[in-house]
Amino acid sequence: MRLRTVLATLTAGLAAATCLAAAGPAAAGTAARHACSAAVSIDRFSDALDKTTYDGTFVGNFSALAVDRDGSLAALADRSSLFRLDARTLQPRAAVHLADEKGADLDSEGLVIDRDGTRLISSETEPSIRRYSRDGAILDRLPVPPALQVAPAGRATANQTFEGLTMLPGGHTLLASMEYAISGDSAGIVRFQTWTRHHGRFTPGAQYAYRTDAGLGVPEVQATPDGRLLVLERGFTAGVGNTVRLYLADLRHATDTSGTENLTGQPGVRLADKMLLADIAGCPSLGATAKQPQPNPLLDNIEGMTITGRDHTGRLKVLLVSDDNQNAAQTTRFYYLRVRV
Repeated sequence: MRLRTVLATLTAGLAAATCLAAAGPAAAGTAARHACSAAVSIDRFSDALDKTTYDGTFVGNFSALAVDRDGSLAALADRSSLFRLDARTLQPRAAVHLADEKGADLDSEGLVIDRDGTRLISSETEPSIRRYSRDGAILDRLPVPPALQVAPAGRATANQTFEGLTMLPGGHTLLASMEYAISGDSAGIVRFQTWTRHHGRFTPGAQYAYRTDAGLGVPEVQATPDGRLLVLERGFTAGVGNTVRLYLADLRHATDTSGTENLTGQPGVRLADKMLLADIAGCPSLGATAKQPQPNPLLDNIEGMTITGRDHTGRLKVLLVSDDNQNAAQTTRFYYLRVRV
C-alpha cells in the first residue's frame, strides 16, 4: 500500500472517531458494536426478498440500486427486469420488463435515474447504455468508444464491461465503470468512461484508469455528493467465498486516458487515487448465515449500491444488495451501511 493511501486511511479513521465522540456515548457505542472499520459501520441486513416472486417474476439477480424521485427504491435485475421497491419494507410494488431494440432480454447491470425520471441502464454484453421511459420503452442509446466495445469490434470481453453506472453531482456527467481490463491493458487496470450532457444528449467525454486489488473486478460505482466515487471491488474463490471491499476514489488528479491505447502503469499516466474504507468481511456478522463457504457469513455476491441520504452526523447512508444469480447456494441480501468519507 502506498504511503499516501496509508496516511489517508489513518486520517479517515481519526475523523470518524472524532465524529463518533461528538455524537455522544450512545451513538459511539452503537457504531462501535457494528463497526466494519474506522470509516464504515453496518446497521442491519435483510434477506426479506430472498427466493421470492412478484406478479410471476422472480425477485433477485439484483445488479444495481437507485433512489427514485418519489422516494421508492429502483432495483435492477440483470435478467431484464426493473423493480420498484418500498424503501422501508423492500416489498415490490411494480416490475417492468426491459428489452433491446429487437425485443431481446438484456444483461442489465448499471442504473441511473435521470433528473427527468427516465432510466439510464447499462448492459455488459455489447456493452451499451440505453435510456428507457418509466414503462420500459427505449428512448435513445448512448455512443460507446470503439476500444470499450466487445471484440472483435473492440478490445473488451463480453460480460466484463459496463457493470457500474453513476451520475456525477450537477447531473451533467455520466460515468460507467468497466468490470475488468480490456485487451492490451495490464490486468487490474480498469477504465472509467464518462459522457457529458450537451443539449439533452450525452457524448463521450474524459476517461480515467483505476487499479483494482489483485484478482478483483468493479461491480459498482456511486458518486458522492462532493464528486468522489464509492467503488465496490469484488471477487470469488471457490471453496472460500467472496471478497468485497469498499473504496473511496478521487478522479481530480487522474489522467484523461481516452487517447491512451494501452494502460500498463507507464509513467505519465496517473491513476485514480483510492482509499480503502472497509473490507466487508470485517463487518460483524449480525447473526447472518451463508449457504456456501464465506470468510464471514454476512458476505454474498454483493453487486449493487446506492446512497440513500445522510444521517445526523453527516455520514452517508449506503445500501448494498447481493446478486443471488437465482442460485440456491446464494442469497439476495440488502446491507444498510453508514460511511464516513
